[in-house]
Amino acid sequence: MTNTLRDNPITRYLRETWAELKKVRWPTRQEAQNLTLIVLAVTVGMAIILGLMDFFFAWELNGLIGNNTVNLVVAGIGLLAGIVALIFGMREQ
Repeated sequence: MTNTLRDNPITRYLRETWAELKKVRWPTRQEAQNLTLIVLAVTVGMAIILGLMDFFFAWELNGLIGNNTVNLVVAGIGLLAGIVALIFGMREQ
């Protein structure tokens, strides 16, 4: 009966998983708190950046649809900068 239990794939999997978990170096409470703060800071920072980009692109699109001169100039400058970046990027390769 003991050999049957040891040969069981599920039991073997659980035993090997437990052995691997014993090898793991778990972070201390302070390390976990620091890493959590880093993740939260990066998440908030990216949310702010993406929110600003969304606001800018919505403003730009509304201006282009409304035929606003300032938005047309900004879009032209952005298009020109994109073309220049593409040319320099192709040159690097």
